[in-house]
Amino acid sequence: MLRLLDRLEEILIATLIAAATAIIFASVTHRYALSGLAALITYARVHDFGLLMSMARSSYFGLKAVNLIWAQELCIIMFVWMAKFGAAYGVRTGIHVGIDVVINRLSPERRFAFILFGLCAGAFFTGTIAALGANFVWHMYSVSSISPDLELPMWIVYLAIPLGSSLMCFRFLQVAYVYLRTGELPHHDHGHVDGMDEIEDAINHSPLTPKDR
Repeated sequence: MLRLLDRLEEILIATLIAAATAIIFASVTHRYALSGLAALITYARVHDFGLLMSMARSSYFGLKAVNLIWAQELCIIMFVWMAKFGAAYGVRTGIHVGIDVVINRLSPERRFAFILFGLCAGAFFTGTIAALGANFVWHMYSVSSISPDLELPMWIVYLAIPLGSSLMCFRFLQVAYVYLRTGELPHHDHGHVDGMDEIEDAINHSPLTPKDR
């Protein structure tokens, strides 16, 4: 069950990043294409290129009919959701930045107690935010407020707060439980590149000699 949750978390974050990137690219390309076509129309008019001006005007109005005014708002919403669930992913994988100079100088017993206290404090804080966020979403649902461009119900937009904070609270408790049992914390190697282990294994088990490689 935890593996499924981990996988869904990763898929959601990756999907939001990919979708937001694609939408931003399309919106920027659309904007610059309209500017370029407008400049081309002016150039064709000045130099009396009738055919070129006609083609540019047709392309301009055809492209202008594509309404992407909603793109910015959707990307902001996507990044909010991505940030909330990405924070939970960060707790699980240990990629959050922490200042542990003083903690590492403590005795093993005190270090264990302080780290466990910090994890429990993180769980308490994010759990509180989840509860307050759920109450806020309930009030937003009651007033039926909508977003200006997409006209989405705002309670759906703000649903990222209780959902993301709840998942982050669960991740803090999960890490605290593992740390309590094993004394190990999740650690992320910033020099690690996904897929390199499989490539190295394939090379090491290759029938070719080192000279052939």
